[in-house]
Amino acid sequence: MITAVVLYDLPPSIGLEECRAHFTRIAPDFMSVPGFVRKQFICRGDGRVAGGVYMWEDRAAAERFYNGPWRKGIVERYGNEPTIEYFETVALADKPSGYAGGVKPRQVEKAEALAK
Repeated sequence: MITAVVLYDLPPSIGLEECRAHFTRIAPDFMSVPGFVRKQFICRGDGRVAGGVYMWEDRAAAERFYNGPWRKGIVERYGNEPTIEYFETVALADKPSGYAGGVKPRQVEKAEALAK
């Protein structure tokens, strides 16, 4: 699993509440993106920076998404390129599901599934 932290500056015309409304409206669109697992939509309290903390099945899926129409939309809407940092997700604590523990790399999960 990959976690990507994505940030971009917002123009003065967009504040926290405008950001909240837009993100709430587009959140369902992510459910059909190949390789997508989860996104936390984020906006700094002063409304000047926004973005997301994403989980992806693998980096290839994340890169396909970020290098497609999504990037063009960010630049058109906000007037700047996003910064994207990738991290290997090595453990997870998720209260709603009750899961807390390690996260195996996707390649290991696939190999274990094939071995069964």
